Amino acid sequence: MEESSYSEVTKFSRRRRSCCSRGTQLALLALVMTALWAGLLTLLLLWHWENARNLKQLEETAAQNVSQVSKDLETHKGDQMAQKSQAAQIMQDMERIQAEQKRMESQESALSWNLDGLRADLSDLKSRGLNEMRQALDSLGRLQEEVGKLWIELRAANGSVCNTCPEAWIYFHKKCYYFGEGSKKWLEARYTCENLHGRLVSIHSPEEQDFLTKRANWRGSWIGLRDLDIEGEFIWMDNQPLDYSNWQPGEPNDAGLGENCVMMLSSGKWNDAFCGSELHGWVCDRLATC
Repeated sequence: MEESSYSEVTKFSRRRRSCCSRGTQLALLALVMTALWAGLLTLLLLWHWENARNLKQLEETAAQNVSQVSKDLETHKGDQMAQKSQAAQIMQDMERIQAEQKRMESQESALSWNLDGLRADLSDLKSRGLNEMRQALDSLGRLQEEVGKLWIELRAANGSVCNTCPEAWIYFHKKCYYFGEGSKKWLEARYTCENLHGRLVSIHSPEEQDFLTKRANWRGSWIGLRDLDIEGEFIWMDNQPLDYSNWQPGEPNDAGLGENCVMMLSSGKWNDAFCGSELHGWVCDRLATC
């Protein structure tokens, strides 16, 4: 009986120890779980705090960047406005320069026109002055020639012999003639005769023409007949009218470049020719002296 009771007590004691062991394990498990949740919660809190801090730093950095960008944008806008103002000023300056250039071009055109007018007036005055001087010289020459003729006639009436010519000149009917040779244009021949105190020959009679024809240069000679002033109006160097002529058939014809000067062919016939042509002969005349 006693052994049976002891056995039951022993079984009860074992069951009690087993129950206590399970409770301890559950408590320990609960503590571990609590510690794990506490650690996890702590980690979550730390992660949230770190993210919040980083987010705040990002917000501050972004705010600084936005502020800097805003400042840069304002500076850029200011520079852009300044550039626009400078561009507008440059455009105004260019417009003023262009307007001034146009005004100067207009003034230059007006000055050029006035200068051309003054030059034309000056040229006209010079031309008129030269014409008047030439007319005066021609008149003086004719007067001197008339006086010379009267003087010769007076001397001849008093018994003087008036047939004296300079050396190399040939006397014929109160005049002396010089038969020049050498390549010359009409104007050069004229000045050469003037330097010899004569002029290019003026022919007024068949007898004079016959005298000249016998001594004419076979390649042609310049004579003192021309229509330089008025086309077709031929005038002798002694300013006498064309009271005698000996034209080659078909002449004068004013062909080519404008034939305004007259030459004597080897046959004695006359031909109008270009004044710039060079002939190898030219004839001068002057009054003989007593």
